[in-house]
Amino acid sequence: MKVLLTGATGYIGKRLLPVLVDQGYHVICCVRDKKKFHPEESIKEKIEVIEVDLTKKETLGNIPADIDFAYYLVHSMSTSKK
Repeated sequence: MKVLLTGATGYIGKRLLPVLVDQGYHVICCVRDKKKFHPEESIKEKIEVIEVDLTKKETLGNIPADIDFAYYLVHSMSTSKK
C-alpha cells in the first residue's frame, strides 16, 4: 500500500516514518525542501520523497494519484499573509 506522509520533517512525522516503513508500507514523504529532509540511512532506499508546498497550488501535481491513504501532519506557524 502507498502512504502519503505530509509533515515528514516534523516531530510526529519523523517518528511515524520508520514505523510505516517497518510495517511494509511504500511511504511517499511530502516535503517543501528535499535539502532539509534527512531520513535515517536505513530507510532512504525504502521511501520516495517529493517536493510539495501545500500553500502553492502549482506544486500539488507532484502528489501521485495512486495513494491508498495519507497522514496530514501539516500546520502553519505563521499568522500573517504576504
